[in-house]
Amino acid sequence: MSNTSSNTSKQLSVPKIGVVSLGCPKALVDSERIMTQLRSEGYQFTGTHDEADVVIVNTCGFLDSAKEESLAAIGQAMKENGRVIVTGCMGAEPEQITTKYPNIMAITGPQQYETVVEAVHTAAPPVSDPFMDLIPEGGLKLTPRHYAYLKISEGCNNRCTFCIIPKLRGDLVSRPIHHVMFEAEKLVAAGVKEILLISQDTSAYGVDLKYAEYPWKGERRQTRFYDLCKAMGELGIWTRLHYVYPYPHVDDVIPLMADGKILPYLDIPFQHASPRVLKAMKRPGNQEKTLDRIRKWREICPDLTIRSTFIVGFPGETEEDFEYMLEWMQEAQIDRAGCFKYENVAGAPSRDLEDHVHEEVKQERWERFMEIQRQISETKQHAKIGKTLDVIIDEVDGEGGADARSKADAPEIDGKVLLRDLPSGIQPGDIIPVRVEDADDYDLFAVPV
Repeated sequence: MSNTSSNTSKQLSVPKIGVVSLGCPKALVDSERIMTQLRSEGYQFTGTHDEADVVIVNTCGFLDSAKEESLAAIGQAMKENGRVIVTGCMGAEPEQITTKYPNIMAITGPQQYETVVEAVHTAAPPVSDPFMDLIPEGGLKLTPRHYAYLKISEGCNNRCTFCIIPKLRGDLVSRPIHHVMFEAEKLVAAGVKEILLISQDTSAYGVDLKYAEYPWKGERRQTRFYDLCKAMGELGIWTRLHYVYPYPHVDDVIPLMADGKILPYLDIPFQHASPRVLKAMKRPGNQEKTLDRIRKWREICPDLTIRSTFIVGFPGETEEDFEYMLEWMQEAQIDRAGCFKYENVAGAPSRDLEDHVHEEVKQERWERFMEIQRQISETKQHAKIGKTLDVIIDEVDGEGGADARSKADAPEIDGKVLLRDLPSGIQPGDIIPVRVEDADDYDLFAVPV
């Protein structure tokens, strides 16, 4: 009887942490690192603020709308709990937070994992329990068990005029290739079937380290974009590339995609097509040359899927610039595209540019852009009817249906493959062949083969 009472008391004394993670997958990885460290020290996690001893809010500060969302999340945590630690991009400019919420317990900037953990120690000291202080092989993840984001670098060397990320996160700092591959192996050992490589500028990987060599799997590997892709292709899983700038050496990885080593998928944030607007944005690359490269990529790898993001209404964008981008889109046939209306973010150099575009014009251009992209997507999706594709299962409904994704679909941002007549025993993370029966603008409908 006394032992049961003692164990119950010990479990009740274990501090519980609430975590709110906002923003991009890069911030999600930061949250996972913090949670993994805290879990290794015996902390538990809760999904409700009122049960937590302290709440961590990982903020996004890329756009003003993202800042508003972050402040709202902080406000909710303060209202429902009152003991709040703030980290992430908004933490780099703490006065924006303390002006509205002066009683925040601690504020740290992005990537300051140790400082966040120290703040948690102060707010809710850890209680060691050898039976509870266990973490999975690959660490704690906020994604489903079968896929994970793997961050290969921090910061960015580009100075795009609309972006404040370098101000918040600093210049490029790449992780040595053997460190990245060791983490990738741990993820695979933990059951991950798909790894999504992320950073601020994935194709610049290793330039800050001068492509230093390190041993992995009996070979000397350079800390370089191509070498990393080649090494990932040896793991026997799906590897998906995100945030890839179209530098010339990106051409070298297309044959790896054609050979099935990594997924035939490139997430390239083009942002615009008009040379004049790109110059004002200080974006690298010549778009006419990029069109030629896209054609060559598809000649080498016909199944290549290209996803991108674009901005409409950038200061000085004329109707001619916008029409140029629409024509470029139709010629490039971008498979997946997101579009943002330009936001006049505080601290961004673009705030000082002339000829800002009216909000009504931004909205009208956004709607026209999205309609063009919808038409492109619809055509491409319907062309897949009758084809057999490999898909990865995300969710099973227990009644013969499932949500899945093809090699052309990244989680959360792209479409789905909706399955029926699923055989019993299929689980999330399984990769199976399916035949496409129908399609709409963005999703496919299929049955297992």
